[in-house]
Amino acid sequence: MAVEGMAAVGAGLAIGLSAIGAGIAEKEIGAAAIGAMAEKEELFSKGLILTVIPETLVIFGLVVALQILGG
Repeated sequence: MAVEGMAAVGAGLAIGLSAIGAGIAEKEIGAAAIGAMAEKEELFSKGLILTVIPETLVIFGLVVALQILGG
């Protein structure tokens, strides 16, 4: 019983910490992208792509959590 509980805690940490890291990265990238777009509006697409990239961290955290719970 305790093993399943520790696995759930590990899965929660995998998703939670990766989401916090992605949020911090998106904050920094988003602020820089808004500053760049204020000067050159044609940088919108690059700023949007760079803002979305840290979300892959959360996907990796989800994969790790599913591996912990499934295996």
